[in-house]
Amino acid sequence: MTDFTPPIQDFRFLIHDVIGLDTLATLPRFTEASPDLVDAILEEAAKLASSVLAPLNRIGDQEGAILLDDGTVRTPTGWKEAYAQFCDGGWQGISAPEAEGGMGLPILLGACVAEMWQASNMAFALCPMLTAGAIEALTVHGSSQQRTLYLARLVSGEWTGTMNLTEPQAGSDLSKVRSIAVRQNDGSYAISGQKIFITYGDHEMTENIVHLVLARTPGAPEGVKGISLFIVPKFLVSETGEIAKRNDVSCVSLERKLGIHASPTAVLSFGDRGGATGYLVGEEGKGLACMFTMMNNARLAVGQQGVAISERAYQQALEYSHQRKQGKASTGDDAPIILHGDVQRMLMRMRSTTEAARALSLYAATQLDLAHHQPDENQRASAQARADLLIPLVKAWSTDLGVDNASLGVQVHGGMGFIEETGAAQHLRDARIAPIYEGTNGIQALDFIGRKVLRDQASTLNTLISEASITIETALTTKQNGKVQTAARQLQTALGHLCDSTKIVLDRCDNDAAMAQALASPYLRQTALCIAGWLMLRALMVASNAPEATDFLSRKIASCQFFFSQILPEAAFMATQIANCDAAELHETQPLF
Repeated sequence: MTDFTPPIQDFRFLIHDVIGLDTLATLPRFTEASPDLVDAILEEAAKLASSVLAPLNRIGDQEGAILLDDGTVRTPTGWKEAYAQFCDGGWQGISAPEAEGGMGLPILLGACVAEMWQASNMAFALCPMLTAGAIEALTVHGSSQQRTLYLARLVSGEWTGTMNLTEPQAGSDLSKVRSIAVRQNDGSYAISGQKIFITYGDHEMTENIVHLVLARTPGAPEGVKGISLFIVPKFLVSETGEIAKRNDVSCVSLERKLGIHASPTAVLSFGDRGGATGYLVGEEGKGLACMFTMMNNARLAVGQQGVAISERAYQQALEYSHQRKQGKASTGDDAPIILHGDVQRMLMRMRSTTEAARALSLYAATQLDLAHHQPDENQRASAQARADLLIPLVKAWSTDLGVDNASLGVQVHGGMGFIEETGAAQHLRDARIAPIYEGTNGIQALDFIGRKVLRDQASTLNTLISEASITIETALTTKQNGKVQTAARQLQTALGHLCDSTKIVLDRCDNDAAMAQALASPYLRQTALCIAGWLMLRALMVASNAPEATDFLSRKIASCQFFFSQILPEAAFMATQIANCDAAELHETQPLF
């Protein structure tokens, strides 16, 4: 497996020139987030990612996490030491409030740093990713006492956090959750039940783990309205924050998985000895709303995993293509395979789509910053609506790209890509989980078409399309080079198709759930291509009009051109699928036996 070089130039380009750090720097919360500080943070994060985390990626894949006979979980060689370095740098709290010990920096910057962790070592990065979600949930919904006891330790990384939703009978359908929480005389709850697929559900890297657990109280209504959220620490905590006795929660087993072997995916049992002690977060029956605060963060982060794996797979494929000689060059000599047109096509596709997905994810992160910290209430609401619209696009489209690009990375390696020793296969195995967890991509598409488009009759989406149209108009009416104007016309056509598809969705799906399910995935992908295309047009305009040409800008222009000529046209195919879909075609009629 090759070394990893974090794409700092692209981060800087997007932050400073395309998305615009200046938009956030005007907010009172981020007045100190200067370009120099941002660049310094990126540089330091890149050092940890490339020199500490990336070398452990292969080791973690080979060793995996292990459940020992005494019931404890051991992470792979080097994991605990790397986590200590991660905490020493204060990285867990990069976007957490300063009042809780965090750096208080924009989510935009935290997203760039998180992509580096995910690209360098996805299995390692899952731990801080889940902790970040727990921090967000407790910051918003935790009581004053809960924030005092837990937040600072989570922000520092001294303790880690988990998200406990899934049960054997309750996967995507959380209305089937059966774990029970019985209120005790002291106000705590006795939790019993089993949770599965719990990422970093147990490990030895920290002295405590803060589990956020969904359960229902006796007599609670059926369905999701009866679900509550509880803090269930691995070790109980005294009122002064000291570690006390072990709670009644244990790791029953670790899942054997296709990828992310180093991430301990645990089956947790609560209450085998009478009931695990838990503490209610928020109100009874409001647990799903509290958990979704955490899940929204997690879905954006998982989308970034797709971007990250794409980047890592691209870098490895690119290096291999320069080293591997096969076939003849025009000189008659053996040629590096990068000189062959089909290899160039695969590499350009990997690079172009990765950069487009990165731009989309960072733009979504910026909207979250505005939603949290914009002084004007209406502007906060508008930014939150846009973030909500974008997050299912980031999660679904980017993770599908992660799998596609990791697969292309194997293909560039040829037969050697199918051999584990090159490391190309690990990226594909690791990438495959991302379209599944934190809500499958099919569920993301249903959320997008239902809650984000039909619910407001496409108002939020149409506002975004109008903004993209202004960018197109600027590109076509100001002095721009031919490459920019060609791209603008291509995006104009694609947005026209998207408007047509949106009209079809509004006409056919408002009262037809089956049709909405049939159209959801192609509609999400079409929208993602168009919105990413808007950001790529902005990038192309900046790169083409830079006062001084550089190698990076030349590569960026080529990447944008490839996107408009080879990737964006796929949106027209989605539009055709949507236009052609007929209710009679939606039913599987083949008998099971």
